[in-house]
Amino acid sequence: MLLDFLIEYAWVVWVSLILIFLIIEVFTLDFTFLMLAIGSVAGLATSFTPLAFWVQVVLVGIVSVLLIFAVRPPLIRRLHRGEDPALSNVAALLGQPAVVVTDFVAGNGYVKLSNGETWTARLSDPATASARTLDTGDRVVVVTIDGATAVVEPDERKPL
Repeated sequence: MLLDFLIEYAWVVWVSLILIFLIIEVFTLDFTFLMLAIGSVAGLATSFTPLAFWVQVVLVGIVSVLLIFAVRPPLIRRLHRGEDPALSNVAALLGQPAVVVTDFVAGNGYVKLSNGETWTARLSDPATASARTLDTGDRVVVVTIDGATAVVEPDERKPL
């Protein structure tokens, strides 16, 4: 019964899959489901021929895999071409030099980043935080951001 339906109305199956894949693609924007939809178009085209349904399924699989590996990568590269390479948010702060604006007490203090922002800060190594002191004017580097706190290390490089 189900097999007879698939043989008789295979085009309905392919149109349904095309619509489902296109709807998913709208939400993912990854081009994978677009390639599957185009592969399903090949199944739709062959559903009007006397080929068996299993041959249609195999053809859809082959076309979809070829599209995913041959067409999708250049399409994604083209889409991302011309992107702004500038880092933003937390990524832009990592590795940024800073100057200590208040003496560190127990490994905590305030630093002024090179972009002009003042952040609460703590030393990256809690074991040496109590033994190591940072005074106003010392140079540090941001190694990570933990919430609203910049985790810093002393800057061993040349002064700014």
